[in-house]
Amino acid sequence: MDTRPPPCESLQMPPTLRAAEPSDFDAIAAITNVYILGTAIHFGTEPVTSDELRREWLASRDRHPYLVAVVGDEVVGFAKASSFRARAAYARTAELGVYVHDAHQRRGLARGLYRAVIADCRARGFHSLIAGIALPNEASVALHEALGFGFVGVFHQIGFKFGAYHDVGFWELQLGLESLR
Repeated sequence: MDTRPPPCESLQMPPTLRAAEPSDFDAIAAITNVYILGTAIHFGTEPVTSDELRREWLASRDRHPYLVAVVGDEVVGFAKASSFRARAAYARTAELGVYVHDAHQRRGLARGLYRAVIADCRARGFHSLIAGIALPNEASVALHEALGFGFVGVFHQIGFKFGAYHDVGFWELQLGLESLR
């Protein structure tokens, strides 16, 4: 089974950002599987299916934003918020992630998706946003810091993938008390 996302039809069209829809998850799974199968950026080790991602989204979409970037009719990236931890005290904290089709990287798409998902989190009343980044990943660190995330710390050698241990750094963004209104 080829898990690579299909080649992009147009690299010149501006992207449209919108909420994810059930039909988007074939493309979302294809993009995710490139990261799972070819990088240590995503700590999954087995390909995901569109059905399992769709089920996860359906279970949390009322609480957590999940946005896609579309060029023409093609989903070329996504950003999502998810629960940071299950206990009630963490209800106003979300963990963010963003993934972009390789043909659309370095074009500001991740930044646009992240700005939109941060704004959506703020509107939903979140107070703190967390990002875990497998290290080294200079591009992701630069993105998060450019958007106001502050470095918190590193867990050393906590992920094992491709025969090696990987560090994970954590960054946070405090949305402030205005998110509680």
